Amino acid sequence: MTTNTSLTGKLLVVDDEPVAVKNLAYALRKSGHQVVTRTSGSGALATLEKETFDVILTDLRMERVDGLAVLRRALEIDPDVAVIMITGHATLGSAVDAMKAGAFHYIAKPFRLEEVREVVRSALELVRLKRENQVLRDVVASGQGGPRIITQDAAMLRLLDTARQVAPTDCNILIIGESGTGKELVARYLHTHSGRAEAPFVAINCGALHEELLANELFGHEKGAYTGATDARAGLIEAADGGTLFLDEIAEMPASMQVKLLRVIQEHEVLRLGATQPRPVNVRFIAASLRDLRTDVENRSFRQDLYFRLNVVALHLPPLVERRDDVPLLAWYFLRKHALRMGKNIEDINAEVISLLTDYDYPGNVRELENIIERGVALAAGESLTARDLPPALSTHAISVVRSRDDGLPTLEQREADYISWVLERTSGNRSQAAEILGIDRVSLWRKLKRYNLSD
Repeated sequence: MTTNTSLTGKLLVVDDEPVAVKNLAYALRKSGHQVVTRTSGSGALATLEKETFDVILTDLRMERVDGLAVLRRALEIDPDVAVIMITGHATLGSAVDAMKAGAFHYIAKPFRLEEVREVVRSALELVRLKRENQVLRDVVASGQGGPRIITQDAAMLRLLDTARQVAPTDCNILIIGESGTGKELVARYLHTHSGRAEAPFVAINCGALHEELLANELFGHEKGAYTGATDARAGLIEAADGGTLFLDEIAEMPASMQVKLLRVIQEHEVLRLGATQPRPVNVRFIAASLRDLRTDVENRSFRQDLYFRLNVVALHLPPLVERRDDVPLLAWYFLRKHALRMGKNIEDINAEVISLLTDYDYPGNVRELENIIERGVALAAGESLTARDLPPALSTHAISVVRSRDDGLPTLEQREADYISWVLERTSGNRSQAAEILGIDRVSLWRKLKRYNLSD
């Protein structure tokens, strides 16, 4: 796992030598920590009843109430707190006793301040992961509805802040991001935080259907509109009336359909196939694309007027490789989710696994990470996810994803074509299996193969 040297927390320092407490507290505050000090075990116990801490550093031997008593009470109050034992009377027996009682680490006096800082940093990292893991466990077990975007990445948090601001405004939104970054999840997030939350959220993949089927799905039809139309049927635009319609892969929408969609957005009415009178609709449109639509507008494969109607606010989702700090957090979430679903008692992720997961480039983004964890949960034989449960590509780094846009380097479409080719190779040309891994349907895969001249 990548380390976070700037990780800070709230610390309690306990020692019956006032000078030792003062010096240690001073050094830890210089590292950015919030530090509370106590010069007796009884004082520490009283403080623990009123305040919570991330890490406790306590001397082992103190009058009346010793460090072990502080340790035991601290863990009773908060099992996730990390307790570091410090003593000038280091013996193997006392170290064993402390570790058996649940101490995170044991430091002997005299110690180096750099050693203490490093142990504190490691303790904070563990505490953070344990607490995040518990939150995620509660989220999965609760079965609560609504979209849950798991992140601690600064860029993603800013994006979600923007999403919360624009969600109630009812303006149309364009979400841009690579495949697997969670565009539909963000769309549902916007819907949930809007005034339309109680109305329908309807989603359609514009690249999954041929033109005639897409028109029928979106606009519906009247009885007798075509051979086989024995009954009138409302389309998805009408189904989303009062709510939100999510148009995924909007760039794949045929030009003729773009004209019809533009009219719906402008006039707030929909004309069913075979109808002569339009029907009023009140729909918010959220569209998504894996590439910047401005290029499509420039080469005239996408209408400029429709682009501006949809792109009132644009949200750009970063790929997972740009938010590596989220990988352990997401891995824990997916572990709990799939272990619960499969009925398997898997409680931990091996440190080597976290390191491999964090170092991987994820051409398939969050969707690929979930696929990796789901596979690992299915294969895991013990209570911990280990490296042998992971796909070989993680340890061999078979895929290198280049996302730089400098001149001469591959474009996003070139990288997507490379990834599709790699997946097809890994699946021995099995398109159904490849489409499943890519997170798309066979029709969308067929379109991409045709676009990138990858067809047999």
